[in-house]
Amino acid sequence: MTLPLILLPGMMCDARLFAPQVETLGAQRAVKVADISGLETMHDLAAAVLADAPPVFALGGLSMGGIVAMEMVRQAPERVAKLCLMDTNPLAETEQVAARRAPQIEKAQAGQLDAVMRDEMKPNYLTDGPNRAAILDLCMEMALDLGAEAFVRQSKALRARPDQSETLRDVTVPTLILCGREDKLCPVSRHTLMHALMAGSMLEIIEGAGHLPTLEQPETTTAALVRWLERE
Repeated sequence: MTLPLILLPGMMCDARLFAPQVETLGAQRAVKVADISGLETMHDLAAAVLADAPPVFALGGLSMGGIVAMEMVRQAPERVAKLCLMDTNPLAETEQVAARRAPQIEKAQAGQLDAVMRDEMKPNYLTDGPNRAAILDLCMEMALDLGAEAFVRQSKALRARPDQSETLRDVTVPTLILCGREDKLCPVSRHTLMHALMAGSMLEIIEGAGHLPTLEQPETTTAALVRWLERE
């Protein structure tokens, strides 16, 4: 039986983040991009995705989506047959990052979500490349379509997230850890840490990409996902 695949997007992103991958992978299996913008804790977000998921599935998450994926594995490890963690972070939020959340939340609630995304979020997303401007425009579209309330909920969930290092130590299913070489938000060191925690995991570093390799280097990223899904 071909495993269905659930993909979880990053903060203030939607299914468009994975459009190139869904086009290819969806020809071979059922692929669903879940919404993780509706609740305020990682526990509740993970539980909601699990409640709407098949009994057993492959799971991939990017950035915040990867953090939700780790919580899903913690809650229901027997249901996740394969795991892919992309441009993400297994650690709890640092005090320095957490301190920036409240002013961002206040700005978003005051109608300045576009300014927060433009000035504080988007500059950290991508490496330089020929499609940088178009991808940044898409990021803004996704964020504004989700809206300020989603930004507030996701910010609170990220701020209070737990450390998932012990969760990862127990993972034995085929696992791909993938990141862009130039990712500033979740650097390569976070991914080598996860690789070390997870016996038998594969580590793929995508050249010419920052935080969003699914869009920056879609063909290379899709090829890595195909190899992961074909692993026994």
